Amino acid sequence: MTSSASSRATSLRGVIFDLDGVLVTTDGFHYRAWKELADELGLAFDEKVNQRLRGVSRQQSLRNIYDHNRRPLPPDDVFRSHCERKNRRYVELVSGMTPADVLPGALPLLDALRAAGIRSAVASASRNTPLVLERTGLRPHVDAVADGNDTSRSKPDPEVFLVAVKRLGLEPADCLGVEDATAGIEAIHAAGMKAVGIGDQAEGAERVFGSVKEVTVRDLLDVFGT
Repeated sequence: MTSSASSRATSLRGVIFDLDGVLVTTDGFHYRAWKELADELGLAFDEKVNQRLRGVSRQQSLRNIYDHNRRPLPPDDVFRSHCERKNRRYVELVSGMTPADVLPGALPLLDALRAAGIRSAVASASRNTPLVLERTGLRPHVDAVADGNDTSRSKPDPEVFLVAVKRLGLEPADCLGVEDATAGIEAIHAAGMKAVGIGDQAEGAERVFGSVKEVTVRDLLDVFGT
């Protein structure tokens, strides 16, 4: 790392990563669990609808599915039971994850950040984040985690990112966020941070990469310094 990069690294003190679609991919598991539930309920559901669920909570995801079908929501107790049924199926699927499910480039980037003295955290809407981190072996590679168990508001609200920043012992001005969904990019900006996007759904980010494998510490420093 050059001297100029080193000096900038003292300013960038933390990087907050979304989990799904950035460090791992569980999209297929989510899609399968939602599709099975939608089919049982007689609700139309396909890949296009699934894109609307990225980065949002389980409850909001089900609301989006009902909205797409122009159907009124069921009573609260039934609605909750549907969410719980989807989650049970999803947990069954992700319980089979292994370190092989970590996306290429994720571990090298996390380890390079740690070597550069830059802390990292995961900020995910999913309440199953601890399970995914355990099964994939990612937990020791990040310094803090904030997830749906810690928050009451889903992205684009910045709550989960602000919790992650606090758990790193930092301020938003010290950090950068990495996301793969528009709602997540909006949440990062609302938290007072610049955003790096992953994939073609990350609209509005200061810079977008095709995958985490393309991102280097220098890239993150450059975005932070712009």
